[in-house]
Amino acid sequence: MAFHQASSWHEGEAAIHKRTHVDYREDNPTIPSLYPRAAQQVSRYPLMAFGALDENDKPWCTTWGSGKPPMAQQVAQSVIGIRTTVDASFDPVVQAIFKGQNDGEVLREEGEGRLMSGLSISLEERGRVKLAGRIIAGALNATMATEEGAQAADKSGTGQAGEMQLVAKIDQVLPNCPKYLNKKKIVSSTPSPRLLSTSTRLVERAVNIIRKADLFFLSSAHKHKDMDCNHRGGPPGFLRVQQPEDPVKGSTIVWPEYSGNNLYQTLGNLETTPHAGLCVPDFETGDVLYVTGDTETLVGAEASHVIAKSNLAVRLMVTDVRLVENGLPFRGIPTDDVSQGRSPYNPRVRYLTSERRDAFDKDPGDKPPTTAQLIRKSRLTPTITRYRFALTDPAVFGPWKPGQYVAMDFTDELDMGYSHMRDDDPTSLNDDYIRTFTVSSIPNSLGDHGEEFEVTVRRVGNVTRWFEYQREGMCEVGIRGFAGEFSFDQTANKRVGFIAAGIGTTPLLGQMDILDLTRLKVWWSVGVRDVGLPLDILTQYPALKDSLTIYLSGSESVLDDNEKERTKLQKLVGTGVKIERRRLQQSDLTSAEAGVDNWYLCTAPAMRKEVQSWLPGKSVVFENFDY
Repeated sequence: MAFHQASSWHEGEAAIHKRTHVDYREDNPTIPSLYPRAAQQVSRYPLMAFGALDENDKPWCTTWGSGKPPMAQQVAQSVIGIRTTVDASFDPVVQAIFKGQNDGEVLREEGEGRLMSGLSISLEERGRVKLAGRIIAGALNATMATEEGAQAADKSGTGQAGEMQLVAKIDQVLPNCPKYLNKKKIVSSTPSPRLLSTSTRLVERAVNIIRKADLFFLSSAHKHKDMDCNHRGGPPGFLRVQQPEDPVKGSTIVWPEYSGNNLYQTLGNLETTPHAGLCVPDFETGDVLYVTGDTETLVGAEASHVIAKSNLAVRLMVTDVRLVENGLPFRGIPTDDVSQGRSPYNPRVRYLTSERRDAFDKDPGDKPPTTAQLIRKSRLTPTITRYRFALTDPAVFGPWKPGQYVAMDFTDELDMGYSHMRDDDPTSLNDDYIRTFTVSSIPNSLGDHGEEFEVTVRRVGNVTRWFEYQREGMCEVGIRGFAGEFSFDQTANKRVGFIAAGIGTTPLLGQMDILDLTRLKVWWSVGVRDVGLPLDILTQYPALKDSLTIYLSGSESVLDDNEKERTKLQKLVGTGVKIERRRLQQSDLTSAEAGVDNWYLCTAPAMRKEVQSWLPGKSVVFENFDY
């Protein structure tokens, strides 16, 4: 049995632990050798991100891959050999290692060898293992490794592919968790690289690669003593770009640091040596963006003031760039069911505060200014409930406006603190527990002093599930405020058309006392399971009947075992409201275009896009639920 002494935390790792208030008392789990399971993973996994320093000690990162492993395998004790096709012309890591030597001659590193870091990864299995050590030797054989061939390539603007062999001694190994990896099958491809841009102010094509990325790789170094290679993943768009006003300055790239294992090895390197190399692959096209730059790690309020809903983030100021067309030796094919292939731990995209400022972003530890008590709840359908609250101190916000939403903070009730993994509720790891609900009651219509309000909520997640179990008079939640401007404009005798789906009618309810219903047309798409909702609304506001058409979808057979809901359907029909037993269609709207001046829309994003395509050239005000 082999034993090894645990590695100590270096000063950068200790510093970031202190900044983030992580009391990591355990030893550094990094293993100083390539143990058997790690060696087996390396030989099976089809991708390897690889980091190295260039002649100016800038860190760069690249990604190599093959649809037919092994691309890398153990060749001696703690020594791996890598054999793969690469971009021999523009890959910055290949350039840093071989310095233009591409005729197949063996290059032997002097002394201890060049620092390297690697991340062997399988997106299909969501498996990865980190490696670090020294390059011993290598050889690169370009497909046109002659002076004439290189000159011809330069003139055409196209670089060369090459076959690379590399040998590295591994002295640091760490298995990593599978969070934030989106599944893809890797297949081989031959690069035909073409350098598109080296501008530090990222061109549009580079920005587009970043915007669609759900994964990128990064390398960092600790005082040029050792290196780290890691990945960051999330939903497409989680990596953000900030373009400077000064056209001669470089771009800034920002990403949130999601909840992880709290080792902070990458961030520890950035504490002492604030430089990083990024590789952002386009798995679909084979294009790739290589970036190196100066970093700043943002903690607490520093982070939330730059990127919303984040307690920890990294900002990279770009200092050098390679944007390469068709530079990757692989492609990544999403799984058949894309939604199943996405990591369940991915939070929603977080925007830069310069892009979109949430009305109720909070700083870490920031408490809501007041609370509200649940005083009544009414179940309208099997999944929709109306809740009435009373503000503890209504004077904090003053009167709210019709059509606004309320921001509730459930941190004290639901935040369970740090956890590395939580498979039973994965999105909770990065949840700020702020939820927004449209106020579905008319302002100042409830309570003695207008302190009461109602929200109508569908059960869709952990917060709304928690809501359903709360008892009247026994539940109190934090209130961050009221905001939003979703109000219907009927001035100058304007005629309003409103398209809603499900609980999308809630903005209408808060404005019922100020609307002229003779100049209002409502098209409402509702599932038959939710018939209790339109019945309840028409019971409250029977005059709405003449302005409303309900598009009732779904088979009535779903009500066969629920006599109470079937009775609600019969009562709804008895109100005399116009009901169409089908889905909303384009012709329903186009036939009414001439009678509408202002269009409003409150549906899910997919339906919103479809409806907007039905009304080309029309200005449509919509509620997008992205508060």
